[in-house]
Amino acid sequence: MRFITDHLWEDDGVSNVLEYIIITAVLLVLMVIMMNMIHPVFIERPMDQLTRHSYVDIGNGISTRIVDLYIIAPYDGTLRTDFDIPDDVAGHGYLVTIEPGSGGKDMLKITGDTMEVRMSLSGIGATLGVGGSTSSSGLNEIRYDSTGF
Repeated sequence: MRFITDHLWEDDGVSNVLEYIIITAVLLVLMVIMMNMIHPVFIERPMDQLTRHSYVDIGNGISTRIVDLYIIAPYDGTLRTDFDIPDDVAGHGYLVTIEPGSGGKDMLKITGDTMEVRMSLSGIGATLGVGGSTSSSGLNEIRYDSTGF
């Protein structure tokens, strides 16, 4: 090795460049790992929690409306009511379905793109047949007819 000027070696420039390249490569690898972890932890999990709680709230509201209609239903006649539910939850639409169960334990099922929530229909299925489905868009309707459908 030869001296160029004042204690400067020929390979000093190369070692500084290699140091910067190695540090940059390590930081880039860490950034790629963090970018892959940020989406599930900070976006997907909170969105799933929000969606689940929203579906439960929507299901409780629909169940309450059905029970309210059942309470004021006439012995002979028909009854119809319109109601509105949110058009989307976290930017996605959903379907609401009432599935008949055994022993009058009808279930209210709310199905979205990635999630499904089931809940009891407040026990009215034992005395009155309940069924139907709707989507989240538009105005929704609950109908009662004493002669059945």
